[in-house]
This record gives sequence, structure tokens and C-alpha cells, in this order.
Amino acid sequence: MAMSLSLARLALPPVLQALPGRRQAHSALAFPANSFFGAPLAVAAAAAAALSPAAPLPRSLAVVAAGKGYKMKTHKASAKRFRVTGTGKIVRRCAGKQHLLSKKNAKRRKRLSKMVQVNKSDYSNVMGALPYLKVNKKAG
Repeated sequence: MAMSLSLARLALPPVLQALPGRRQAHSALAFPANSFFGAPLAVAAAAAAALSPAAPLPRSLAVVAAGKGYKMKTHKASAKRFRVTGTGKIVRRCAGKQHLLSKKNAKRRKRLSKMVQVNKSDYSNVMGALPYLKVNKKAG
């Protein structure tokens, strides 16, 4: 597709190619200049480049995000289980507070209700599951 667009632009008369605000491609020749097919194209491109200097493309047409990698995906189950405090610590809920609560005393149920900090050895696992989590790794 790019080949057909560049050939169509070079096939225009030099007066139409040199419109103000159009960027001229200096190396947009489809064939070498010394080949049979390249000679007329080289003459037309040289004439167009001589009539007007190369103008930059408008900001809206420029490619802004070329060459970026893939987005990392957040593990949604982990996102529901972990939170970050204001100081940047990762906290979680305690296990053992879902059922069979009648056999656990009040002090134990109260202790299991609190949020506790994730152990430092598990930070790498949590950070791998939640790549966009804003964590202070030095907080502790």
C-alpha cells in the first residue's frame, strides 16, 4: 500500500507535488535513479524538491506511539485481594474469617478482621500480578 501511494504522489505533475504544507520525500523513489523505470521518477522528484522546501507534517498526522511494546495485563483476582496504603505498603486480609466462626473466640475473630501487610518475600509475586500498582518498595 505504501508503494502505491508513493508512486501515485510521484506520478503527479511537479506543480501539484509542490503544494505548500506537503512534506516531500527525498528517498521515496520506488526504483534506483539509474534504472529504466527510475529515470523519469528521479527527474520528477528532483523538480518537485527544487520548487519547495520540505515542510514538516502537521502534529495531527505525525506518528506518536510507534514502537511501543505490549501492555501488561493486571491479574483481576489479585487486584481484588490486595490494596496499597498511603505510604505505599501492600496489605491483604487475613485467612480464616469466612466460616466456622462460632468455635473461634471474639479476640481471634477481631484479630482476623484486620488488614495485615504482605510479607516482603511475596512482594515480587504481587508486583508480577499487579504491574501498575504504585508501591513503595522501601516502605516497611
